[in-house]
Amino acid sequence: MFKKILVANRGEIAMRIIRACRELNIATAAIYSEADSTGIYVKKADEAYMVGPGPVKGFLDSQQIVDLAQRIGADAIHPGYGFLSENSQFAQLCHNSGITFIGPSPHAIDLMGNKVKARELAKRVGVPIVPGTEGSITDVKDALSFAQDTGYPVMIKASAGGGGRGLRVVRSDAELRENMAVASREAQAAFGDGSIFLEKYIERPHHIEFQILADRHGNIIHLGERDCSIQRRHQKLIEIAPSLILTPRLRAEMGAAAITIAKAVEYDNAGTVEFLLDQDSRYYFMEMNPRLQVEHTVTEQITAIDIVRNQIAIAAGMPLEVTQQEVTLQGHAIQCRINAEDPKNNFRPCTGTITAYLSPGGIGVRIDGAVYKDYTVPPYYDGLLAKLTVRGRTWEETVSRMRRSLEEYVLRGVKTTIPFMMEIMQDQDFMAGHFDTSYLETHPELFNYDDFVEPEDLVLALSAAIAAYEGL
Repeated sequence: MFKKILVANRGEIAMRIIRACRELNIATAAIYSEADSTGIYVKKADEAYMVGPGPVKGFLDSQQIVDLAQRIGADAIHPGYGFLSENSQFAQLCHNSGITFIGPSPHAIDLMGNKVKARELAKRVGVPIVPGTEGSITDVKDALSFAQDTGYPVMIKASAGGGGRGLRVVRSDAELRENMAVASREAQAAFGDGSIFLEKYIERPHHIEFQILADRHGNIIHLGERDCSIQRRHQKLIEIAPSLILTPRLRAEMGAAAITIAKAVEYDNAGTVEFLLDQDSRYYFMEMNPRLQVEHTVTEQITAIDIVRNQIAIAAGMPLEVTQQEVTLQGHAIQCRINAEDPKNNFRPCTGTITAYLSPGGIGVRIDGAVYKDYTVPPYYDGLLAKLTVRGRTWEETVSRMRRSLEEYVLRGVKTTIPFMMEIMQDQDFMAGHFDTSYLETHPELFNYDDFVEPEDLVLALSAAIAAYEGL
């Protein structure tokens, strides 16, 4: 096992990795920018080193990070998610420098990180794919021809990356002409690769993903599925495990398809194979994420399998300790992403200082976070403050537990998604399991929730009311 792991990330995922290392008696080294100098993860790591320049570039400087790892005697690097986690050049640099990259091989990252190549591979091994263009496309005439043959709507997608960037749904020739260049520019800016391709757009599907664990001894298992259908602009907000609509037969079939994909690229470590499931229960391969996912916590809650611990063990050359037959899905779990965003204002990012913080607790409640009272939310990173995950024996118990936990959650000073999530947990369609990727679009009333009134604001309002009354 490793002696020291450098955690090449920040915030809540850095904390998650540090905790797993602590349980394995592995020393940790954190990296941080000046903007993160007061972060909890910086204090919890055994060592911490500032990287720069600026709040972001230091986290993206492969050579600086590897040089630091060598200098401090770290024998492995965990990239978390985001930043360099899907950068094959970084993974290769680690290997070339004698440092273990805790993730898949550079070859697998390259292959699965490119959606066009991944689609071609899935098709070759017999896994269904959504009808799409053969390879990247640059000519508008070719794009129009595909769309007219397939029928609108179609989706413009970036060949590299994810998170909804470089992705556009278009419903006419005019929209296709208008959005091709825009999607390409956005992909180039986000991933350094402006290539795009087209797919038939599946209306109102479920977004289903299977968690994979694969070791270096040829063992590959899946840990069941997550339903990530509740999302905005193709970015996930709520994750559920297991899916409420998969039959045991369909779960086995899709799980086997996910393993087939992983075997085809000789995959090792943790990964996620993503599918679209249409309204007739036909599934289509979307992509594979060759890294740890934000939503891995719901899978851990229903399987009792520590995915990060397994990542570290696999990278150290150990075989999987669990067989497919030993994986059992128990109960239900929901994860809500607590973001510093204003849902009523198009999810506008919010910054500021946390004036009060109290996390919920009780049976079946898990918090993965890195915020506290007086923490200042910086403007340089995504708005994820914490992940609230709850587990229950039944779906009804899990929803009510999440609702209660959100009611308990005190996080003041910036607008967050907490009141919006509370509204969803009380929605009849959600409670009945009636949702797909169009859920937020078809439920605009969810945005009519009452905003929390800060205590200071309440005092001012009452004072003004008293003054107005006495002035009558």
